Amino acid sequence: MSFRLQGNYQPAGDQPQAISALYEGLIRGDHCQTLLGVTGSGKTFTVANVIEKVQRPTLVIAHNKTLAAQLSNELREFFPDNAVEYFISYYDYYRPEAYLPSSDTFIEKTAAVNEEIDRLRHSATRSLFERRDVIIVASVSCIYGLGTPEEYLKAAIPLKTGQQVDLKKLLYALTENQYQRNDYELGRAMFRVRGEMLEIGLPYEEKLLRIEFFDNEIERISEVDPVSGKRVRDLARVRIYPAKHFVMPPEELQRAMSDIEAELEGQLKVLKDANKLLEAQRLEQRTRYDLEMLAEVGYCNGIENYSRHMEGRVAHSPPSTLIDYFPEDFLCVIDESHVTLPQLRGMYEGDRSRKQTLIDHGFRLPSALDNRPLKFDEFWAKMNQMIFVSATPGDFDIQQSAQVVEQIVRPTGLLDPLVEVRPLENQVDDLIGEITTRVARKERVLVTTLTKKMAEDLTNYLSELNIQVQYLHSDIQAIERIEILAELREGKFDVLIGVNLLREGLDLPEVSMVAILDADKEGFLRSHRALIQTIGRAARNVSGQVILYGNRMTDSMALAVGETERRRALQQAHNLAEGITPTQIVKGFHNPLLEKLRAVKKTDPLMAKTKLLPDGRNLDELIGHLEKEMRIAADMLDFERAVVMRDQLKELQSLKKQGGT
Repeated sequence: MSFRLQGNYQPAGDQPQAISALYEGLIRGDHCQTLLGVTGSGKTFTVANVIEKVQRPTLVIAHNKTLAAQLSNELREFFPDNAVEYFISYYDYYRPEAYLPSSDTFIEKTAAVNEEIDRLRHSATRSLFERRDVIIVASVSCIYGLGTPEEYLKAAIPLKTGQQVDLKKLLYALTENQYQRNDYELGRAMFRVRGEMLEIGLPYEEKLLRIEFFDNEIERISEVDPVSGKRVRDLARVRIYPAKHFVMPPEELQRAMSDIEAELEGQLKVLKDANKLLEAQRLEQRTRYDLEMLAEVGYCNGIENYSRHMEGRVAHSPPSTLIDYFPEDFLCVIDESHVTLPQLRGMYEGDRSRKQTLIDHGFRLPSALDNRPLKFDEFWAKMNQMIFVSATPGDFDIQQSAQVVEQIVRPTGLLDPLVEVRPLENQVDDLIGEITTRVARKERVLVTTLTKKMAEDLTNYLSELNIQVQYLHSDIQAIERIEILAELREGKFDVLIGVNLLREGLDLPEVSMVAILDADKEGFLRSHRALIQTIGRAARNVSGQVILYGNRMTDSMALAVGETERRRALQQAHNLAEGITPTQIVKGFHNPLLEKLRAVKKTDPLMAKTKLLPDGRNLDELIGHLEKEMRIAADMLDFERAVVMRDQLKELQSLKKQGGT
């Protein structure tokens, strides 16, 4: 299938010339181009048009999960019939293993995996194997090891109706691909057998896969609703991909274990020769335990630290990443490139310093260093053609680009916001007055402070004045962050306060005012690029205004104000020439990805399937289903799960008494 852009929008403002220039650059073979587009100028729509014209699989890299989710949602609206995927870290919580020599403290790795995000990651790689009309919106997770695409594809199981299949061999192949058998409750990466029917919970699908046999012949393949059990559609053929991206055939595992053993012997000699006897003992004990686990169950905690041996790579070679799953002619779009490129550049060094300490003290073999993100030059070497997208491109972006395409004029005719500098004295009281005015007009306000404590104190102070306010901080998980931003748009509160979280890419048309406290304190939070980005948060509203609180005009402030005024003048001139009156952006609140993640977050994993019932199911059916599942859980001695179901049954029965149907 080809990319087909849908919707009621037509390129306007500076978009037509930007689309044409970028497309011509790609056809010409330009390795890098920059789209310098002001906030609210429709940069994503421009990129979508370029993707439709060039018809290539595309990787879009964003610098945080919130922005990645927003971009994914926008691109899905533009390309509803194409595969727009979402690829970020699947950890809700992650603390890597580390050693603190000063206190002789070893910290074990702890992590909590988000099953829905893991499903989306698997969906992304599956799409790349099966079609070309694929856009994957990713965070920097795309430069971390993912397992080799060749082994992953080789392990996939192709099936079609009419095919002769030995069921026992098929079940063994599923087990080898890290699926688990569970004949009671079927979840992701599980399968069950009922007579001559095999049902599989695929790691990348919400629906179940049902395969019906007659003797050893596949009679029917179908997708099935996991709750109702009803057939959704029949399939002529299917390919079942492994449950994990790291795939290890038995013969390869034996080779890897031999390589680990050989490295262990060499490193033990190095440590003993250096008279590091404690470190040598520790390393031997830990590594031999891991080897025993690999021999027994094919897995051990921290298996990723042996990824070089598992993949058969030479020392210091780059790992396979999501990028390797793309075809050679793919297009890469770096969103907010002035932030994302430095982030990509910095990932390797931070990872290496932590691992080197573990190696020096006998917790890991030196090969653990090869379980790492790509170095920047390795990332760069894998790139085919790139488009940098930013309102404030960095010096590197511009130097590498064959052309810089400006997109200053917005399709809506909206102008860059008015910027005003006010003194620091009484800045909070002045801010409260401005907030009161905006709230009365049902508009939203963003406030950015210099420190976390200042943001917390200001949030508490405004709350005491009965102002509906929230504080967005770095400890908030990705899904909750998306949720808070959605609630701001929906009007559940009026003021959002943050430190460095209110800059790039936030699409909030309801925000009419941005206040930047202590704007005259030079530093990376108040650089001219940071100020322009923050100013841009008010550029999607027809009444947009920005107040910089400071007692002096710094060079950064002067550059930011000057550039904003330059852009505003160009926009006004265009509107005057074309007879355009600025119109407010009206954007719906619907975010399918957020709603899906919300549903998983707020629901017990087991209950997710019963909560998301298709329309028409009544309470009696749901109660009956839960009672059955509760008995199964109790029979399996899973009393904790049974208690959860019992409590939910009570709620449903209470709802039924109140007249629910």
